[in-house]
Amino acid sequence: MNRDIEPRLLRAFTTVADELHFTRAAARLYVAQQALSRDIRRLERELGAELFVRTTRQVALTVAGERLLPHARRVLRAQDDLAAAFSGAGRRPLLVDVSAPVSTGNQVLAEARRRIGPETELVARFHSGLAGAAAELLAGRLDVSFGRARGLDPAVLARLDHRLIRYERIAVVLREDHPLARLEEIPLAALAGETLYAAAGNDTTTEWTDLAAQLFAGRGIVMAEPFPEIDGDEEFIRVVTKRRWSVLASEVFTHLPGAVLRPLAEPVPLSPVSIVWRKGLVHPGLDALHAAARALATTSGWLHRPPGAWLPRPEAD
Repeated sequence: MNRDIEPRLLRAFTTVADELHFTRAAARLYVAQQALSRDIRRLERELGAELFVRTTRQVALTVAGERLLPHARRVLRAQDDLAAAFSGAGRRPLLVDVSAPVSTGNQVLAEARRRIGPETELVARFHSGLAGAAAELLAGRLDVSFGRARGLDPAVLARLDHRLIRYERIAVVLREDHPLARLEEIPLAALAGETLYAAAGNDTTTEWTDLAAQLFAGRGIVMAEPFPEIDGDEEFIRVVTKRRWSVLASEVFTHLPGAVLRPLAEPVPLSPVSIVWRKGLVHPGLDALHAAARALATTSGWLHRPPGAWLPRPEAD
């Protein structure tokens, strides 16, 4: 075996192992798919082992690939730590937007903090939506965020890196005295004629309003009129309570007094959540966030899609 394997080949391997899809892996690495395939074949030759089983329908790790994966990740972490040590990136806090205290992002952040040493600092920020956080990422005032990446303007998304980590089930927040509140889950057809708040008018959460518009289309569900950005949980609760709104939410949502959270069904609608970061960012905290997201996805089934589940476009395509 060649003892001087290039880290680039190991990065190609781990990216394909993450995605189990050569086209998506090539897009993440910003290389042509043919070049990625050549790197994988070269790595297989240098190791003397086949790493992936490829068919026209799927890509899977071989036994040798499974054995290589943890070693490859350790080598790449060490390389990233070396780069961070001389770039100064590891000495500054990583600014992580988790959107809200009750969120997928905050769960990932909490798990990542359990995985890092005291020398690495992860500092939480609470932006109300990914569209607003993306502007902060591009301006260098934020390092990492979470949300529906494909709902961003393509020109903005092209300047960021992202990876899908979870499908959140979409839900609705109803007053306790609402006729539908007694149901354990709400069929979408039962919401015909209802008006739901979905952050219309808030420029920082346009990716969520876009998802809602697609979900409501053709189902007779009305979107609540545009309203200025609501900043903070306390103010959100006050406004929603005063206006007696029903709210389109996800399964991970702030508790509202006097209200219930009910998942939607028939079909089950999902909101894709990605980790999003600045291109070229190297930081041990980012590695910890990725590892935490992978662990949570595995233990909690975050990437499971129920049969016939609904997804917005372009994710559904």
